Amino acid sequence: MSYYTPQGGLPPQTELLTDRAIVTEAYTVIPKGVLRDIVTSNVPGFTNTRSWILARPIAGFSTTFAQLLVEIGPGGGAERPEQEEGVEGVVFVTAGELTLTLEGERHVLAAGGYAYLAAGASWSLANEGDERTSLHWIRKAYEPLEGRTTTSFVTSDQAVPPQEMPDSNGAWATTRFVDPDDLAHDMHVNIVTFQPGGVLPFAETHVMEHGLFVLEGKAVYHLNGDWVEVEAGDFMWLRAFCPQACYAGGPGPFRYLLYKDVNRQVRLTDPATGRAASRWG
Repeated sequence: MSYYTPQGGLPPQTELLTDRAIVTEAYTVIPKGVLRDIVTSNVPGFTNTRSWILARPIAGFSTTFAQLLVEIGPGGGAERPEQEEGVEGVVFVTAGELTLTLEGERHVLAAGGYAYLAAGASWSLANEGDERTSLHWIRKAYEPLEGRTTTSFVTSDQAVPPQEMPDSNGAWATTRFVDPDDLAHDMHVNIVTFQPGGVLPFAETHVMEHGLFVLEGKAVYHLNGDWVEVEAGDFMWLRAFCPQACYAGGPGPFRYLLYKDVNRQVRLTDPATGRAASRWG
């Protein structure tokens, strides 16, 4: 399995400025060509680390999550990466090796390594090797549900068998790291795989917000009436109810890391005041 990892750098002065970046009210496409050195951000609490922030809650964009593509150099990391008590997260490694210490237990995650980090968990990250480590870090404010709690865990893409989607004859499968029926979880971060020529065979239009990072391959997406080509390294944000479908272009599999918010009732009041909230998200 391969996972696209940005290299940074800058294009030469001879290149054209035209690229495939698209920002609309319904969706955004951030192509891999914009993941350059000068658009990185430092992350407070980390050493020898830089990040590309792919999504954050702002008007007209993400409402439920943030997603960072983080690069940690040798000897770098953080003793306390998550500084907000009520925030859960997922870490997915795309290159190098990452040492995750979770509730005092040490785990070494290679490419494809996956960890769910429950809100309030004690964890740290370190690059103890000689090469850079790259990972996705997806963060969401956890919405508690009475009588249910989540538990942190560590696994990998290689350890979880993909589940074939109904009536797809193996052309479309989803690697699910959390049981969809477990209501304790209010977000899913899965890997979706299409074989060459495989399709998402109808225009999904649903309440879940999406963040999609293309790990491998290429495809054509149909987003809110527009046809958009995407390839490994591209990121897509899809707002709730954005119509979406795709077909994989080949010659190899098309795979992406998918975020979605799930398993919670739609709130109609502001939890701080109890009043109806016309623009509260």
